[in-house]
Amino acid sequence: MIDINLINGIALAFEGDAVYAMYIRRHLIFQGMTKPNKLHQTATKYVSARAQADLISLMLEENILTEKELEIYKRGRNTNSHTKAKNADMVTYRMSTGFEAILGYLHMTEEIERLEELITWCINAVEG
Repeated sequence: MIDINLINGIALAFEGDAVYAMYIRRHLIFQGMTKPNKLHQTATKYVSARAQADLISLMLEENILTEKELEIYKRGRNTNSHTKAKNADMVTYRMSTGFEAILGYLHMTEEIERLEELITWCINAVEG
């Protein structure tokens, strides 16, 4: 068994990216969207690096993260990924990686209630 606290930030972000995208896709479908182009176009308002960087900035500003979540964010943000961001500058990309790392960590530690609380907060922030 792997200690989740020792998993690097990029691996946590890899998990978090998939989990967040799944929740957002489900949310949009439950909103009545069924056309692939519309789903994809709308989903980017939530899941793009820019959107995620904006969300994590707001979370930090509103101080809604626990100390552990903040630690995981910094681990994800500061990990050297050896890849280039496609549609974002490096700061935005790293912030979004930290955001995804939090969600990956919560999912891997099975803190589903907290995971869903943060995702709901994000949806409300984007749609607000």
